[in-house]
Amino acid sequence: MTRVTGIQTTTAGSLPRTPALIDANRARTFADDGFTLQSSPEFDELTAEAVADVVVRQRAAGITQVGDGEFGKAMSNAVDYGAWWSYSFQRATGLSLTEVNAFTEPPVRSEPGRIRLTSFLDRRDRQLFPAVYAEAVDSGATATAFPTTTGPIRYRGHDAVASDIANLKATLREGEQGFLTAIAPGSASRVRNEYYGSDEEHIFAWADALREEYKAITDAGLIVQLDDPSLAENFDQINPEPSVADYQAFTRLRVEAINHAIAGLPKELVRLHLCWGSWHGPHTTDIPLADILPVVLEANVGSISFEAGNVRHEHESGVWADAAVPSDLVLVPGVVSHATNVVEHPELVAQRIERFAAIVGRDRVIASTDCGLGGRIHPDIAWAKLAALGEGARIAAARA
Repeated sequence: MTRVTGIQTTTAGSLPRTPALIDANRARTFADDGFTLQSSPEFDELTAEAVADVVVRQRAAGITQVGDGEFGKAMSNAVDYGAWWSYSFQRATGLSLTEVNAFTEPPVRSEPGRIRLTSFLDRRDRQLFPAVYAEAVDSGATATAFPTTTGPIRYRGHDAVASDIANLKATLREGEQGFLTAIAPGSASRVRNEYYGSDEEHIFAWADALREEYKAITDAGLIVQLDDPSLAENFDQINPEPSVADYQAFTRLRVEAINHAIAGLPKELVRLHLCWGSWHGPHTTDIPLADILPVVLEANVGSISFEAGNVRHEHESGVWADAAVPSDLVLVPGVVSHATNVVEHPELVAQRIERFAAIVGRDRVIASTDCGLGGRIHPDIAWAKLAALGEGARIAAARA
């Protein structure tokens, strides 16, 4: 593969969909199960064309490790924080719509030594700022309802992932590295479970199923980015706040599921995305990076993408300097953020990149976005941020 000079750049996955793609997704019908979206040759052609265009736009912005924008993951609304997750419902058996789901189930209280996720509406940050969440946090809408696990989880997304792979690979230049995102087992298993006897069984059932998706992507020579905001975000969804030790044990099970799912896959083609959730809330109940990084670093991945550009977590860059970072791990810090409409100055972007280059070396830093930009900020702002990302990387490379 051709070596990329300078400092590499990428994104966390989701990029703004075109109005035509959003409208086409909105017009799709559901199968008899009520949540599987039907497709057509015309829709597939539109998606392929949109992927080709978004790759060209990424290159123009200075992105060197391009993705498909997650365009194979349905988004039928301009604001959608869940497309990275809801796509998985289309690719697994054992799911069905029930009267109670992950968003409507009753609150759950945890105890020391026995922590459990409460309902999404019972999150501690939401409880601290009820008026803010009621009046100022736009959560948008997902393309499909959230189902419940009511039977054995098996993978059924072979055609869908093959389409994602084909669409992206058709746009790549010789020597250009591309990536696709896929949900991690711990995040996928946050749907309500009415079938498996324990959380562990449920998580590892998802791990076994999703491994097929991960392997298809890496077999194609693409990087698979495992989206797992649950590793950090779950902390806010445990009520009352758990001890750090309890939460680390809770999280370690999810990291073990990742390692189970990626066993034998090329390490350099596996990237883990860590974030605290991309909704635009106060995030005062986010767990500090220092408390979870030792557990996260147990994941057998080649690179880790993480939030480092928003005001709640930018100060934590020094945590990486103090951590036992594996010598072959590539850091993919977010240096522009989905959490603000303010477009970062390229000089600030360069400074953020340089902080991490000073810790692990510039060859082990790929500058990125904090989280997905599609469905979270206005498309024009998203593309301006990517241009700032590209320019900031050029500035940092010139000073190295």
